[in-house]
Amino acid sequence: MSQLHTPARSAPDTQPNSQSNSQPDVQPVGQPHTAADAPVRVVLVAITKHGAQQTADLARQMPQASVCVADKFAPLMANLPNPVRAYSGAFRDEMATLFADFDQIVFFVSLGAVVRLIAPHLKSKDEDPGILVVDDAAQFVIPVLSGHVGGANAMAEAVAALLGATPVLTTASDVGKTIPVDILGRELGWKVEAPKINITRVSAHVVNGEPIAVVQEAGSPHWWTRPTPLPASIATFTRFGDVDLARFKAVLWITDAEVTQERWSELHERLVVYRPPLGQRA
Repeated sequence: MSQLHTPARSAPDTQPNSQSNSQPDVQPVGQPHTAADAPVRVVLVAITKHGAQQTADLARQMPQASVCVADKFAPLMANLPNPVRAYSGAFRDEMATLFADFDQIVFFVSLGAVVRLIAPHLKSKDEDPGILVVDDAAQFVIPVLSGHVGGANAMAEAVAALLGATPVLTTASDVGKTIPVDILGRELGWKVEAPKINITRVSAHVVNGEPIAVVQEAGSPHWWTRPTPLPASIATFTRFGDVDLARFKAVLWITDAEVTQERWSELHERLVVYRPPLGQRA
């Protein structure tokens, strides 16, 4: 089966590091916390004739994606290079297999129907595939599930570009054009080191526009990729020691230095650490 080569998913490591005093290495799922060239498995899904026609149009532009349609619409896919999965029974019976076999599922199906179809199969954002919905006129692409760590937001933007459609992103950091704490630096190969509760708490501080310190002591300086300026609520530093911790609600620390248990305890749920690849310098 052909596969689209972009970063894949892997289970997060939530176990404490027995060789150091640092907190568990929690790696958000969806992009370069795994091998940067690992394949991501994409399937385009339709359950109606019109949806199948739209699926065929997109599949021509995504030859590495698979296609899943009712067997009566399979002839519409006859001239495509894509792998085709044709089903004959109830589509809901295909859902478990799609969740198991693919990292991104793009539905040409109504949003309400998709919600009902996927509901019985949801586990967590670390495990669920990215779920996207394209409307009947192919004007909008909506990432429904796993927008950040599952990569659905990025996939929505890619699919929208191919269709000439509008991606409808609803995640707060994207709408507010601020730092996505759970995936910062993922395209640079950075790994996130923090308990999940820290990521949740710090993300809330960021999207609420509260004062945030970003300390970069390692890694590429090209982590801010939005076309808009860095929000005024975010201050940048080159040394952790320069930060007045009393002034900031949270600290994002990009470093290759050891973070002691005392430092984690001092900042409690206000700290998220990012680990760039060795040799990648600020």
